Amino acid sequence: MSASLKAPIRPAIHRFRLGEADVTTILDGAIVLPQVSPPYATDMTEERRAEVAHENFVPADKTENAFTPTLITTGGKLVVFDTGWGALGHDKGAGNLVARMAEAGYAPEDVDVLALTHCHPDHMGGLLTDGEMTFPNARHVVGRVEFEAWSTGEGIPEKRAHNKELFDKIVAPVADRFDLIEGGAEIAPGLFAEEGFGHSPGHMMYRLDQGKDQLLVWGDVTNHYAFSLRHPRAAIAFDDHPEAATATRLRVLDMVATDRILVAGHHMPFPSVGYVEATGDSYRWVPLTYQNWI
Repeated sequence: MSASLKAPIRPAIHRFRLGEADVTTILDGAIVLPQVSPPYATDMTEERRAEVAHENFVPADKTENAFTPTLITTGGKLVVFDTGWGALGHDKGAGNLVARMAEAGYAPEDVDVLALTHCHPDHMGGLLTDGEMTFPNARHVVGRVEFEAWSTGEGIPEKRAHNKELFDKIVAPVADRFDLIEGGAEIAPGLFAEEGFGHSPGHMMYRLDQGKDQLLVWGDVTNHYAFSLRHPRAAIAFDDHPEAATATRLRVLDMVATDRILVAGHHMPFPSVGYVEATGDSYRWVPLTYQNWI
């Protein structure tokens, strides 16, 4: 009897305890891009990108963009960070957040707070389902600078014209459901907003403070663990304001490496949780292993 080959199985849900909080990451989906640049390392030569790919054991002729929202339960409140693609991603192999939340034991009605890091499609595309709020009982929060930039169009680059149309279609009609917040706002017990502008006009991060245990939900501070985090000064086509994005990336990477803060990154390799190690004038992604199980 010969064994037949089976379809690959890819983990899509990961949950662990941090202090008195639960942290769950859920893979909304992933898209394979038929090249590395664009979007990554657009100012590197093709030869240098190939070297970086070789150094990091990834292909030089294609890459994957994965999307991982984070859920945190703290102080009796369930907080969801970003919505994933929603129906916008169903033809791309994404938009699976709500279905996978059910597998993890969460219903959309259970969500107390929905916090957007920013208003790019893979973060706000699932805000509505069939024209209704996906998380009907949730308080919705987003950074004031971010919301006002997309509402007015001021500071939105031309390359984001379609994104602006999506914002006007998805977010603007339910603007009254959003609380606009500043850096430092506490959105749930022990969860605080922190500014991380650049990738988008008012990109926001969120820090879970459990005393000695800290977790930073950094959204899109960096978009790829090899081509961006490892090379934080490299140009990334996804960044709306490149100079500000680079400055934020360097500041945040230094902070989480120096303070040994655990990170949840929307585009880091699933389960999208890990640490950052300083290596000379660069950094390295160190995936979470068994630290939170023992």
